[in-house]
Amino acid sequence: MLATLSKHACHGGTLGYYQHPSAVNGCDMKFAVFVPPAEAQGPVPVLYYLAGLTCTEETFVTKACALEHAARLGLMLVAPDTSPRVQLPGDRDSWDFGIAAGFYLDATQEPWARHYRMYSYVVDELPGVIAKDFPADLARAGIFGHSMGGHGALTIGLKNPQKYRSLSAFAPIAAPIQSPWGVKAFTGYLGAYRAAWSQYDATELVRSGKRFESGILIDQGTGDKFFADQLKPELLESACRAAGQPITLNLREGYDHGYFFIQTFVESHLEWHAARLAA
Repeated sequence: MLATLSKHACHGGTLGYYQHPSAVNGCDMKFAVFVPPAEAQGPVPVLYYLAGLTCTEETFVTKACALEHAARLGLMLVAPDTSPRVQLPGDRDSWDFGIAAGFYLDATQEPWARHYRMYSYVVDELPGVIAKDFPADLARAGIFGHSMGGHGALTIGLKNPQKYRSLSAFAPIAAPIQSPWGVKAFTGYLGAYRAAWSQYDATELVRSGKRFESGILIDQGTGDKFFADQLKPELLESACRAAGQPITLNLREGYDHGYFFIQTFVESHLEWHAARLAA
């Protein structure tokens, strides 16, 4: 049963924080929803945002300055938490694994496999909750995210093009098999068998033939300290060019990895999605 934690009037619409029991993750999960004023005329397009390491369901809606633009464009924004909040051995030993670091995959290794199923949660369970309790037109859905969440958005979009019409990312972990963050997460959640990792790597998915026909938009700051070692968008761009996958990679001079970067370019991302989610 959906519980409303708080609701706030905002830009003519409503921002709410919610909690529900997740069968997929075996625990209560939280998420935020911004409903634009256009819902008065009927169901509106829905855009899912996946946040990065250490973030919660509150991070994007409070830091990205996106709600004014979503209100103008008539977009519902849905922002889930970044992991289950179940206490497990070792889940707080480091900031880039465990709590707030679910990596948007379905874990196969214990103890994570019992709860860390963020891929299935985002793709299947959460949309069902949104369809039941909010004025969303799920036939017009898009997905985007930042960093770890950009990785999640890219892999989810590429693997489920029938569910999403639009796809973008800010500073995504674009080739996690070749990233220390990705290697650490995949080893812990999926085990040492690297062949099982490629299904959660956007670069490998494009190389294997996965496509997103309406194109992929990526913004990446050149002043991002994680650019070279962790993010590697040039590898995804190269794979897309070789495969004929449409991609726009904008390198933003001097911008870092944080939400001031996202604030600066979030309007262009929402407009990208709105154009593709139009009726």
